[in-house]
Amino acid sequence: MKALSLFSGGLDSMLAIKIMVAAGIDVLAIHFVTPFARFSACDEAALIEKVKERLGVPLKVIHLGDEFLEIIRNPKFGYGKNLNPCIDCKILMFSRAKALLEGEGASFVVSGEVVGQRPKSQFRETLRQIEKQAGLEDLILRPLCATALPPTIHEMKGWVKKESLYGINGRGRKAQLALAKTFCLTEYSQPGGGCLLTVSSFCTRIEDLLKHQELTCENVPLLHLGRHFRLNPDFKLVVGKDATQNEKILALAKPEDVILEPKDLPGPTALGRGRLDEETKKIAAQIVARYTVTDSSLVAVTVKYAHQTEEIICPALEEPALKSFMR
Repeated sequence: MKALSLFSGGLDSMLAIKIMVAAGIDVLAIHFVTPFARFSACDEAALIEKVKERLGVPLKVIHLGDEFLEIIRNPKFGYGKNLNPCIDCKILMFSRAKALLEGEGASFVVSGEVVGQRPKSQFRETLRQIEKQAGLEDLILRPLCATALPPTIHEMKGWVKKESLYGINGRGRKAQLALAKTFCLTEYSQPGGGCLLTVSSFCTRIEDLLKHQELTCENVPLLHLGRHFRLNPDFKLVVGKDATQNEKILALAKPEDVILEPKDLPGPTALGRGRLDEETKKIAAQIVARYTVTDSSLVAVTVKYAHQTEEIICPALEEPALKSFMR
C-alpha cells in the first residue's frame, strides 16, 4: 500500500510520515512550493536529501505559480488574518495531490493536520469541506488525529490499523513533542513560519500589486527584496538594501525595466517597472540619492532605460515625501 504525504517541513507533517512508515505504508512525500514560501528553490536538492536521510522516504517538489496567485486574487473561502487564503490553498494542494495518485501508484493522501489546531482551516467541518472540494472524500488520512475523527476508509478496509493512529486535537503541542522524541526527530521548522502571506508587512506589498493589477509571477520575486515605492499608478520602484540584494535585483531586471544607481558612490541599485515619465524619473533618482552614502547634498544618479543612459544630479528626497511613496 502506498500513500502520498503532504510535507511542509514542520513537525506535524514529519510525524505523519513517520507514523505511516511505522505502519508499513510506502510513502512518497510531496512538498508544494508557493511564490510566498520562505523555502528557496535553490535548496531543493538539499531538502530532498534531508528528507531521505531523516524520514527515510523520497520527496517530490512541486511549484505552484499562476494557479496559486489566482486564489490570492479571488479566494473562494476568503482570507485568514492577513492575505492567507488557507482553505483555498489546502484545496489546491490536495487537488494536485489527487491528480498524482494514479501516476504514482498511490491509494490515498496523508496530511499532518490536527483537528482544532488552527483557526478556520482545521475545524472538523472545514476539514470535511476541503476533502469534498478537492475530490478526496474519505481518501485523506490524518494520522495524528484520526481516532478523534469518524473512521475513514483506511481503517474500515484495514489499510492502516487503528492502533497505529493517534487522537491528538486542539492547539497544544505537548503530544507532538512527545512523539517527536519517540521518533528521534530533533530538527523541524516552527509552526506557521513558512508562509509570508501571514506577515502583515509583507502583505502590504502584495496589496499594492493587487490594487494595481500587477500580481504576476514576474513581479512576485521582487517582493522578497529591498524597499518598495509606488511612484505613480503604473510605476513601481524597488531599491536594494545591500550589495547582495543589488545583485539579485539586477538579475530580475527585464529589458524594458529602468535601472538606477549612484554614479561612483556606494549605494543601492534600484529597479523601476512600468510607465516612466519625467516627473517619475526625477523622484526615482531622488530616492536612490536618499540611500547613497555621501556627504554631498547632491548625488549623480545614472538612469538606464530603453537602450539609453542619462545622468540626473539631484538632492535626496525628503523624508515626508519618501514615506508617502513607500509601500
